[in-house]
Amino acid sequence: MPTRRYDDTPGFGSLYARTVKATLRKAEYEPDTDGLTLELPHAAIDQDHLTAYREVTGFSAGPALPVTYPHVLAFPLHLDLMSDPSFPYKPMGIVHLANTITQLKPLPMHADYAIRVHSSPERPHPKGTIFDVISEVRVDDEVVWTDSTTLLSRSSGTPSAHTDLLPDLSLEPSAFWDLHGNLGRRYAAASGDRNPIHLWKLSAQAFGFPRQIAHGMWAKAASLASIQRGGGLPDAYTVRVDFRKPLLLPSRVQFGNQRTGEAVDFALYNDDHTVTHLIGQLQPR
Repeated sequence: MPTRRYDDTPGFGSLYARTVKATLRKAEYEPDTDGLTLELPHAAIDQDHLTAYREVTGFSAGPALPVTYPHVLAFPLHLDLMSDPSFPYKPMGIVHLANTITQLKPLPMHADYAIRVHSSPERPHPKGTIFDVISEVRVDDEVVWTDSTTLLSRSSGTPSAHTDLLPDLSLEPSAFWDLHGNLGRRYAAASGDRNPIHLWKLSAQAFGFPRQIAHGMWAKAASLASIQRGGGLPDAYTVRVDFRKPLLLPSRVQFGNQRTGEAVDFALYNDDHTVTHLIGQLQPR
């Protein structure tokens, strides 16, 4: 498996140009199937960027990074991986199904982080093919954080394929959130994820949505920030979310969570509790 190392984070301008080019590849394109690992040995934290991320997601200030923030640090490598000629799928149109993060200890703001990204083997799904983009963060050569982003490339699929889903939850709301139409653009500025489906009504309609939708990773971050404010988060835990239905912007949503000791189940619903947008489960380690 080849490895590509960087002295600095790759720039978004060239990454998005490559993403568009990769999406326009001809149908008979034959990818290199050896796989690719991307490494960024030194990723420092920009404090202004971190502040902007906290503001849009709701995480309070503190000595440790928000648990979802390293996903933002790794995201340029995700784009680079999925726009590389070795990647077997067209990157635009891929559906984000789930995300699982494990934090092994609190993440200090002033550490020197090393990031490693690669993809898992593909597996069948009733609606196409799924795979994971795996991210790993180290401090002083010790793994402190991992992330598995589960993605679907749609095709005819395998109707009999197993789907791994969190159980449905119906939780009483603990908060109502009014989400403005510019939320996707605000989160894009803080995360670098400028997928057109999140930005404007017209750009989202070009991909089949009635209007722009919230980023799934914003919804996960905002949920965890709400749990943090309501009783805190453990130092070490695994938190998984499944993204069920797109969250259209603007909208009003219900957030609910239920604690069992340090474990937390949580969910995000539409205003009248008839549509589930996100289901999550947090387990302390």
